[in-house]
Amino acid sequence: MIEISPQQLPALSRWFPTGSPGPGTLAEHVLTTGVGLWWADRPHLPRVLAVSCADHVLLRGDPSALTQDALARFAGRYVETPARFWPSLGSAFERVVPWERMLYVHQPQAPVSLPRTPRGVTVRRLTPQDVPALAAMDSENAWIHASWGGPGGLAASGHGWAAFAKSRVLSVACTYFLGSAYEDIAVVTVPDRRRELPQLPLGGAPTALACVAGLTADIQARGHTASWCCSRDNRPSRLLAWTAGFRLTREYVHHVTGRALAEEVGHRAAEPPRHRARPRVAMTG
Repeated sequence: MIEISPQQLPALSRWFPTGSPGPGTLAEHVLTTGVGLWWADRPHLPRVLAVSCADHVLLRGDPSALTQDALARFAGRYVETPARFWPSLGSAFERVVPWERMLYVHQPQAPVSLPRTPRGVTVRRLTPQDVPALAAMDSENAWIHASWGGPGGLAASGHGWAAFAKSRVLSVACTYFLGSAYEDIAVVTVPDRRRELPQLPLGGAPTALACVAGLTADIQARGHTASWCCSRDNRPSRLLAWTAGFRLTREYVHHVTGRALAEEVGHRAAEPPRHRARPRVAMTG
């Protein structure tokens, strides 16, 4: 697939409907913020269209239009696509792992009991002055600002809240993908504080819950609704979502892709041809 500019995009209504929670906010986020890329099988009258941001990909269209190596650039990504594309994913990558996901939507009327903020901790909206603190977070937590292009983008967006102990970030909650009706949010607490801070009755650190509460209030004030996606296996995230007033709306599957087979073929081009078994691909119906 080739990268295309926003000016080349076809009318998107049939590709990525607007105003839906969860994964549907990704395309709107890229259009609104300019963070992310658009891809098509050809520049004019595309038959397949993809949008990528922060290691997430939405893929739509007619899979029969794809060449064998068309999806290679989406190796190591989280791909959400209709079931008709699953065989194409299986043919394109060495390994494809289905990941069952749960989509929650915030219910403002749901009871939320906020615990007292721990002593010495401040919870507030992020500002541009917080770039150094966000940049200083451990690399395993850097994904939290990836959808805004980095610490500077998130800090200046007005769409993030954080808990600070002096100048150190303890927890961050932010709009990860900004849609026209829904804002899909993400939350992270630094690893050492997950152990040190007291846990809420249903799970999660109080600093994370306080950040989510501030963020969802902002989202509601903007006339939007917050959504929350997490893995079925991520019990702490599911419990924190429930504690913060989110309720399960639906379940879906996205797929984690491994190394592209086209890349492997390229590495072996100089070797004599030899039989290679079809890769094992885990799929769900």
